[in-house]
Amino acid sequence: MNLAGRTVIVTGASGGIGVALCHALVQAGASIMAVGRNRSRLTSLAAELPAGRLQTVVADLSTPLGRSHLIAALRQANVSPSVLVLGHAQSAFGLFEDQHPDELEHLLQTNLVGSALLIHALLPMLRRHEQASVVAIGSTFGSIGFAGFATYSASKFGLRGLMEALSREHDGTGLSFQYLSPRATRTAFNTPAVDALNAELKVGSDAPKAVAAALVQAIVQGDRRRQLGWPEKLFARINGMFPALVDRSLRAQLPIIRRHASQAQPIQEDSSHEATSR
Repeated sequence: MNLAGRTVIVTGASGGIGVALCHALVQAGASIMAVGRNRSRLTSLAAELPAGRLQTVVADLSTPLGRSHLIAALRQANVSPSVLVLGHAQSAFGLFEDQHPDELEHLLQTNLVGSALLIHALLPMLRRHEQASVVAIGSTFGSIGFAGFATYSASKFGLRGLMEALSREHDGTGLSFQYLSPRATRTAFNTPAVDALNAELKVGSDAPKAVAAALVQAIVQGDRRRQLGWPEKLFARINGMFPALVDRSLRAQLPIIRRHASQAQPIQEDSSHEATSR
């Protein structure tokens, strides 16, 4: 896919990966409709890019009102997007039984339910183009269920399944569905507890700019699925074929995970995306 001249919706645009991705997409020739909940960050992002290349929409896409607001903004701006990048997310690090049910419900609503309904609402616009794409920025935890991230993993597994099914449902058409998974990324999405866990487990991480460059490359190439990072790519494949091997490998880390999870703060919302992935 040649991105030059295309309009791309980027949700979660005010976060670490979102900001870097908007810059990379503009460099590839696209114009951006940047969606997020943080007005000041979106305003700063628009000021960093050439005039007229990025418009902003402040909306909470976990709600019907937020999704309707985005669609109304697209119609008012008279733009026709051909790429939708789902970059918004909410994270939850902590022991499942210690987390409040309302927070868990909101995470699933944001990461999975809201994303599915947004895709559904935008399909008529996307189908107008001979070539279009829906891109979900996933997580390694969408392929490997990880202790301390149970609900987050569930939301990303669900998103991966949705994209896989829609890709097969639209096979042979001009509309593609891509699930692209960063590993740990150095953004403010991480809580201190997650940073401490990653440091003790010696988890590799990437800079947002490098992640954004890899994502744009995958979008251009039309990759249906891509896991970034090594050995994360290998672990995801092993978990799909021989999950018991991963069970045994992660069992030794469980006391460390439990110790850091017990010190975790409440669920972190939106913005920076995927700093907790591996």
